[in-house]
Amino acid sequence: MSGSPVKRQRMESALDQLKQFTTVVADTGDFHAIDEYKPQDATTNPSLILAAAQMPTYQELVEEAVAHGRRLGGCVCDGCSVHWAALPPPCATRCPPLPILAASLSLLGIPGIGDKLVPLVITRLALLPSQEEQITNATDKLFVLFGAEILKKIPGRVSTEVDARLSFDKDAMVARAQRLIDLYKEAGISKDRILIKLSSTWEGIQAGKQLEEQHGVHCNMTLLFSFAQAVACAEAGVTLISPFVGRILDWHVANTDKKSFEPLEDPGVKSVTKIYNYYKKFGYETVVMGASFRNTGEIKALAGCDFLTISPQLLGELLKDHSKLAPTLSVKAAQASDLEKVHLDEKAFRWLHNEDRMAVEKLSDGIRRFAADAVKLERMLTAVLAELGGRVPGALWSCAGAGPAERSLCVSASCCRDGPRAPEPLHAALGRRHSRDLPQAPGSCGAMAPPCGDSVA
Repeated sequence: MSGSPVKRQRMESALDQLKQFTTVVADTGDFHAIDEYKPQDATTNPSLILAAAQMPTYQELVEEAVAHGRRLGGCVCDGCSVHWAALPPPCATRCPPLPILAASLSLLGIPGIGDKLVPLVITRLALLPSQEEQITNATDKLFVLFGAEILKKIPGRVSTEVDARLSFDKDAMVARAQRLIDLYKEAGISKDRILIKLSSTWEGIQAGKQLEEQHGVHCNMTLLFSFAQAVACAEAGVTLISPFVGRILDWHVANTDKKSFEPLEDPGVKSVTKIYNYYKKFGYETVVMGASFRNTGEIKALAGCDFLTISPQLLGELLKDHSKLAPTLSVKAAQASDLEKVHLDEKAFRWLHNEDRMAVEKLSDGIRRFAADAVKLERMLTAVLAELGGRVPGALWSCAGAGPAERSLCVSASCCRDGPRAPEPLHAALGRRHSRDLPQAPGSCGAMAPPCGDSVA
């Protein structure tokens, strides 16, 4: 016999009980922790990916991401005239479509070629790989590689974060989010299994609104500390918010006379409770996912919340805890609350958020911390890139499909670890000022330079 229901209930861990009325999410990039605690979803951020990427277990993913960045390269336009229609995104949007004079062809020293040479030549110049672009591409790829591996271990969704340094640039956040979604698509993963994490600045919230409405991309608004942020997110119709608990507690401990709080009086718990009640009372569909916990008491005090994202350490503590757990949040209690509905345009949002000193300071601090870890991650990837050989040599100067005259121009260039070297006539045509990023002297690449594109018989 399996025993009475009462005995089985006593044997259940607090984690198992919590899963009965709250969706449990793992706040980690460590696959082994996800395997152990079997959450529905998982969340990542630059800090978590940085920590995981430094583990020997995940070095293959790091090297794969860097190799991707090397292959993809970047765009270097530097003011030179470009035939913009010949450039693939993102070069086409970055390089201005300046006019190209037919007279420049004669300066190349190759008479009678015709206009079709110009797109070939300038496209090759515009596609010189830049290390900054390589590292950016490698970083995005690393986030997606971790996300893809995590999705093999969970039934739900993974949250992947947009660079916090874009927190005040709506258009840049939208573009970066779409790039992440494209990378997931290349990996065979539907956007329905991805939550794009954005900072809950006004610009971030509007980026989330645009991604949801125009692109069908689900968003997770993070670094949320104020009621104003929560209201703006609900009105934007984003999929999910992550109001922080522990960081709010940290601020109150550091800035008030009170140094300890009972779970139900914890200022972070009270903040999430108010947001949950507001959303449920007024019928917002946005999911509330409490985040950033300092202890299991905070977690238990928010039992019944839609989602809770929890670190492996606290998941472990809940697994060992066999005390009885009951939900403290409910739709019924929320609907009975005395909260009044609020509407916030940009001016009202900025004012109400600004009135909350804690939220202003913690949002700024959170952005700086995530940005700092993003920089550390980039430095680590830059070191790996250097170990793997620096820039991608040669491939961007392919002569495939070119006619005889075009081939003669292409093969007169050399390629090296610092990128392809343009032939002297091409330097003259563009002007030294516009080609200063190209090596100037023949033979400057050294003996290790690989061949450029196809060989010529």
